Amino acid sequence: MLKPRSDLRPNTADYETVPLVKPTGFREYDARWILEKEINLLGIQALGLGLATYVHEIGQRPRIVVGHDYRSYSLSVKQALIVGLLEGGMEVVDIGLALSPMAYFAQFELDCPCVAMVTASHNENGWTGVKMGAQPPLTFGPDEIGRLKDIVLNGEGVARDGGKLTRVDDFRERYIADIVAKTKLTRPIKVVAACGNGTAGAFAPEALRRMGAEVIEMDVELDYTFPKYNPNPEDHAMLSQMAQKVRDTGADVALGFDGDGDRCGVVDDTGEEIFADKIGLMLARDLSALHTDATFVVDVKSTGLYKTDAVLKANGAETVYWKTGHSYIKRKTAELGALAGFEKSGHFFFNAPLGHGYDDGIVAAGAILAMLDRNPGKKLSDLKQALPDAWTSLTMSPHCDDELKYEVLERIVAEYQALADAGGEILGRKIVEAITVNGVRVHLEDGSWVLVRASSNKPELVVVVESMRSEGDMRALFRDEVKPRLAKYGEIGAYNQEI
Repeated sequence: MLKPRSDLRPNTADYETVPLVKPTGFREYDARWILEKEINLLGIQALGLGLATYVHEIGQRPRIVVGHDYRSYSLSVKQALIVGLLEGGMEVVDIGLALSPMAYFAQFELDCPCVAMVTASHNENGWTGVKMGAQPPLTFGPDEIGRLKDIVLNGEGVARDGGKLTRVDDFRERYIADIVAKTKLTRPIKVVAACGNGTAGAFAPEALRRMGAEVIEMDVELDYTFPKYNPNPEDHAMLSQMAQKVRDTGADVALGFDGDGDRCGVVDDTGEEIFADKIGLMLARDLSALHTDATFVVDVKSTGLYKTDAVLKANGAETVYWKTGHSYIKRKTAELGALAGFEKSGHFFFNAPLGHGYDDGIVAAGAILAMLDRNPGKKLSDLKQALPDAWTSLTMSPHCDDELKYEVLERIVAEYQALADAGGEILGRKIVEAITVNGVRVHLEDGSWVLVRASSNKPELVVVVESMRSEGDMRALFRDEVKPRLAKYGEIGAYNQEI
């Protein structure tokens, strides 16, 4: 295998003959690059050979399912990846245009222990990437990605005989049928299905209709230019348009899906967004009544209400906080045999009997509709109002270069840890704990908290704050505490959005 370089420039002779692979594209639990600027098709091919080499190295059966999302270049990227996988002796099963959870489902349905899904999820156009796994329903974490990175960047890929390619036609129907079998509504529920012109538009509306919902389509036509907003149900631009659609149509709920369909965002019947951690708490309340003594896993960006909720306590439910990231929450949910895992970014994980253990936005949508179906006479806003008060911010992401963000974060963590160790205060409230399992989550004596961590897939830090007092206090925690503290670090740039 030719050793890749990270300093090639497009429109040069070397660019056509040497793999380009920027090392920072290997993230904590998947891989993402700006195509042509940070990786070329030969680099993608080298990634495929490296992945095949890793699969053989760990002794896994070399059979892998591949799919691609709907971007102008994703098919070409997948084809380059397949060339490398075949060179490495893999039996490749190509399911064509797909959602990430459809590829994960294919691991079970088509007897493929390995998966490589070509997608940049909700990242802007120009980005590409691959989500990978070798033990369903898990996807790679830092250890696996780290070893794969070494193989690729050091040119350690090994060519082997035995490569074989099989294409599976219309796997879409088998995927949708599996989802629909788990949710059958007993009453009509009017649902806005918002897809941001991403790949989910080819899957979600039909699946929701077959569950029994009355579906109002919103931006479901596939268009890889994303003409209205990026398909990211955590961003204000998408949520605000979902909210307007609810108000215009009188829908019971709006469900938004990201670019590769593994996340779900929610707007209630009043046009108010409900962050995924609060939806998770509502689902946990509902499901723990059906499955007593259930365990739930949530990420460190999630509300602190899980630990204090009286309904969960009465149902014997236990909640475990864990590292943010779909790979981390998925792995912890499987490790603990938890009924479900919830991540604030909109990843929902359901183990049997509700799902196969991986994150699937349409399965999550079905669980939300089933919860509404089990609560006749109550609107989603009613279920939200029944939760204890807590005001949680949007996820805010100031720019910080990939090469710098972890070192910068170390200094921020150390600063907050020192403040906690000294018995310090934030806005007049004593710090009671600084949790450093994933960045730093600083808990205050009234239950409020602030979080700073590094983004796992973009050159950014991540900031979340929650107040148990008021919306104004939540804004003050950001405006008067986190923002000025981070402003002291010159490596940190502008925020994607602010509260």
